[in-house]
Amino acid sequence: MNRTAQELAHYLGAKLNGDANAKISGVASPERAAASDLIYVTTERHLARAAESRAACVVVLAGLAIPGKTNLEVADPKFAFAKAAAWILAPQLAPVSIHPTAIIATDAKLAASVSVGPYTVIEDGAEVGAETSVGAFCFLGRGAKLGANCRLHPRVTLYAGVKIANGVEIHSGAVIGCDGFGYVFGEGRHWKFPQIGDVEIADNVEIGANTTIDRGSLDTTRLASGVKIDNLVQVAHNVQIAEHAIIAAQTGISGSSTLGRGVVVGGQVGIADHCTLEDGAVAGAQAGIPTGKTIRKGQTVWGTPARPLDRFKEQFAWFSRLPELGERIRRLESRSGPGGATK
Repeated sequence: MNRTAQELAHYLGAKLNGDANAKISGVASPERAAASDLIYVTTERHLARAAESRAACVVVLAGLAIPGKTNLEVADPKFAFAKAAAWILAPQLAPVSIHPTAIIATDAKLAASVSVGPYTVIEDGAEVGAETSVGAFCFLGRGAKLGANCRLHPRVTLYAGVKIANGVEIHSGAVIGCDGFGYVFGEGRHWKFPQIGDVEIADNVEIGANTTIDRGSLDTTRLASGVKIDNLVQVAHNVQIAEHAIIAAQTGISGSSTLGRGVVVGGQVGIADHCTLEDGAVAGAQAGIPTGKTIRKGQTVWGTPARPLDRFKEQFAWFSRLPELGERIRRLESRSGPGGATK
């Protein structure tokens, strides 16, 4: 969609310096940008890259300027660039149609503006809201509910009874509502604990490719509005994730754990069962959080077992010096006589 620099400045609340009528139709990195693409600069060290770019318009940190270009000065260029991109690059909706190979139960309820791709299966009692796109080879189980303005990429599976609100995007291969991993040992074998709960996903959630979210065992697994989950994440039964939490790839969250509002979880983090990460907590990449542990509000932890970041840095510094310290100890021991007396 074509915008002018003036329109963008108004939309972003930016200070405009340069050609207010400059046309902008896309976004790009400085090296790949065409004249009509928007770029951004966050620090002085990137000014040269931007100056050499073909882009005519640049979002810059307030106080910076690139001669010869139209500058949009803002307090947070990266955020402003992302906001501008969402406005300029409006998602291309699939044409409203039901592919003839799709199998849709007679009592499923689909809004008139829904798109359904090839070989998708929608079972009895499922519901799909307006302006929602369901890609090829998707599966919506019995009684599943999918809200308005959602997008399911190809091969997404929604088990029976899954409830998804509005504006949710789910990428290929994700599986929502599968059984949790719960067993009780008795009489010489493992008995499966009932996995008969629900999954509820609120507005504007995004779920990455090949991520799995288990249904609750007897209760409900919940993702609140604005949660963003990367690829290859496992969310176990009864997990509760509050608004705007971020979870990076290959993280595993065990059953009945709770993540508060604005929590950030790095890649390959392991969260054991019944843990609590309070609002604003951060777990660094590959952190391991033991069963039942609470990470306090706003705290940043790292390492396994997870510990406050400052403590982790101090311990890691000593750990990296172990060979040197070991050699010093060997030298001291070699100079000591019986009973520790120095030779």
